Amino acid sequence: MIRAALRSLLGRKVRLLMSTFAIVLGVAFVAGTLMFSDMLNRSFTALFDATVGDVVVEPEVAQTADGFLSTNTVPAEVVDRLAELPGAARADGQVEADGVFVVGTDGKLVGGFGPPGLGGSWNDAPAAGGLQGLAILEGEKPYGGDEVVLDEQTAEKAGYELGDRVQITTGGERSTVDPVLVGIAGFPEGGSLSGATLALFDTRTAQQLFLDGEDAYTEVWVTARDGVSQTDLADQAEQVLPDGLVAVTGEQAADDAASDLLEAVGFLTTFLLIFAGIALVVGSFLIVNTFSILVAQRSRELALLRALGASRGQVVRSVLLEALILGALGATLGLGLGVLLARGIASVVGRFGLDLGSQSLVLAPRTVLAAYAVGIVVTVVAAYFPARRTGRIAPVQALRDDVALPETSLRRRFVLGLGLVVPGALAMVAGLGTVVDVPRGGWVLGAGVLAVLLGVSAASPVLGRPLLDLSRATLSRVFGFVGLLAGQNALRNPRRTTATASALMIGLTLACTMAIIGDSAKASVDRAIEESFVGDFVVSSLFGAPFSPQVAEQMAAVPGVERVVRERFGAGLLDGDQVALAATDRGEIGSLELVLDEGRASLRSGSVLVQESWADERGVGVGDELDLQVPTGAVTWQVAGIFEDNPVVFAPVLVSVEDLLAAGFQDRDNALIVFGAPGVAASTLQGRLDTVVDDLPAVTVKDQAAFAEEQREPIDNLVLTIFALLGLALVIAVLGIVNTLALSVIERTREIGLLRAIGLSRSQLRRMITLESVVISLLGAVLGVVLGVVFGVVLMRALRDEGLEVISVPVVQLVVFLALAVVVGVLAAVLPARRAARLDVLTAIATD
Repeated sequence: MIRAALRSLLGRKVRLLMSTFAIVLGVAFVAGTLMFSDMLNRSFTALFDATVGDVVVEPEVAQTADGFLSTNTVPAEVVDRLAELPGAARADGQVEADGVFVVGTDGKLVGGFGPPGLGGSWNDAPAAGGLQGLAILEGEKPYGGDEVVLDEQTAEKAGYELGDRVQITTGGERSTVDPVLVGIAGFPEGGSLSGATLALFDTRTAQQLFLDGEDAYTEVWVTARDGVSQTDLADQAEQVLPDGLVAVTGEQAADDAASDLLEAVGFLTTFLLIFAGIALVVGSFLIVNTFSILVAQRSRELALLRALGASRGQVVRSVLLEALILGALGATLGLGLGVLLARGIASVVGRFGLDLGSQSLVLAPRTVLAAYAVGIVVTVVAAYFPARRTGRIAPVQALRDDVALPETSLRRRFVLGLGLVVPGALAMVAGLGTVVDVPRGGWVLGAGVLAVLLGVSAASPVLGRPLLDLSRATLSRVFGFVGLLAGQNALRNPRRTTATASALMIGLTLACTMAIIGDSAKASVDRAIEESFVGDFVVSSLFGAPFSPQVAEQMAAVPGVERVVRERFGAGLLDGDQVALAATDRGEIGSLELVLDEGRASLRSGSVLVQESWADERGVGVGDELDLQVPTGAVTWQVAGIFEDNPVVFAPVLVSVEDLLAAGFQDRDNALIVFGAPGVAASTLQGRLDTVVDDLPAVTVKDQAAFAEEQREPIDNLVLTIFALLGLALVIAVLGIVNTLALSVIERTREIGLLRAIGLSRSQLRRMITLESVVISLLGAVLGVVLGVVFGVVLMRALRDEGLEVISVPVVQLVVFLALAVVVGVLAAVLPARRAARLDVLTAIATD
């Protein structure tokens, strides 16, 4: 039986090729994602390991600001005290800053979203510039306020060479500087900034740029003597530190710094694996169809094996052995393709600034195990049901010309489908919370969506019958006898037709759902901005970086400006959770035109206003006190009022600028709202405001339309990313149509020969197969669009409490999906139709 199975497999290499390809693509997605995430994880772990000394001394509450500029520093005299510790080889003060961007020779910022723009001080410490292994590759170290060192990748991307003046935005009092590039730094022994940009000055210049001239450091690195552990050195440092400073081991500091980023890497990995799973589910439909057709074609062969004494179990196991070999082959090829895919993903994210080009791939044992487990398990499970049916084929029945599945099988599938759809629909209703309040409503809703999707797939042979009947009638009227044949072929085996269409249905269901969510999210943003936008212009920085308060002063002096309202951002810890803070001037609270639900619009000292959704989530009311940890320590603020969510207020907790400064955040603005004087043309005023920020390429002036477009851009990027990831599933679905048609042509070789013999021309034959392919594609597209609309509307109803109150169905986009389905059907039929047209008539008729 093993030899028979192997001989059968080798005899059908071409027929199994596309099924193997589906497994290869799915496994490659899984393996590539795991390799990319491991590479990303190692890259960031190495980067953060390189940005700490043996012991790091820092302000006690440095982590509460979480990337926001804080006034907490380490006094310079502490460095000498730490250098005298018995276990210390040396101590070096470091000045480090985020939001420091290099402007290229083309006037554009280098880097951007994702990797940070780093600035800091250069010294002769073992970790020069705050990075282990960093050294000057060309030129010399910076000296004085007019010199800078860049990392080699930033210098290359920006187009600068030694001796050039480099434009740098600092976010400080001196918003931009243009020092001379005197050195290019890198990692001669290997290393990477993982796409981050780095600009280094001498220590005094860095203090002036990033600490407003204070003779202090953001942290101090203490290097241990030989034989002294990090823990022992940290204990020694704690003995000499003043209040407000802590000493942590380098290992702990690296873990703390990397934890949030590595959590984001984990989310990205999960996000990609979800789409890999979708591709594998779609691929399983292709495998089921392939083995179903092959089992039907081999019915005589299997019956002969039964007649020769093979048991049902042996026949079933022989088919499963073929699936096992196919899965192992697909997993092996998929693992190899996964290496290329991981590099491809790294190249794509590199376009967004996360440069991992110098990092080597990580092929961990878990990746190999996952690849083979996924490839073999998915293939064997998908092939099990066709294999099980082979045991039910009686020898005499199988020796007939055709073996059709009994109709009771379709009825059972319909009952099974309804058994999933009905509970799934009820779960979706329950998950919405409109009828009954259930815990974890989102999970219940998601489970309901999955159940309905699987139920429709199971019941599709019955649900799709009316559409197939309509297709047959329409095609016969439009294309005559050829159209009638195509319609009848699609109806001949509705189980196979709908299984092939279901693969496309799943991909289009998800695509339509995302299209509705994306369009609705953008419509909700537009409505919120239209209802809540205040002032005439919003001034903000790319990447959310802060900028000098001098910008607000300069804009307030522009002719035609009535007033300028500042907004600032910060962060604190509330019960261990990070809370975003926004701040504005106390006297300008009325300019924001907040709609109060409770309390009063007052930002007196120690009072805050909170957004309604956040207050409901936290159970916070007017008069409650919020105990937060901020850079200066613990503060208690009282809730003075609760206001409706407003897109102009960028955080759930609104405080005064004075309270934010007292909490230890630097004197920097993050956004400005500009009100024009009556009678001044908006275009004229924007031109004057643009002049103010001409030398600040990161800062832009936006009217309401541009501001709305900026808020929509991340939604568009997310939807396009998901469409790209769903593209793999759609490619597999198209392969499924091609494979089904190709196998169907082989199965119907004699029938095709007879049709040709009675006068059907080659062009008519090609048209018949093309129309059959179009019917399959349209069936999947129609079911997918209908389900996508239902799921999209339901999910948007569930997201109403998140501020997404508008439900918008992009009708034009859905019509495009249907039109593309016709194109897919035509393209999928090209190769099978060509093969059918090339069949020799006499040979085809003689085929057994």
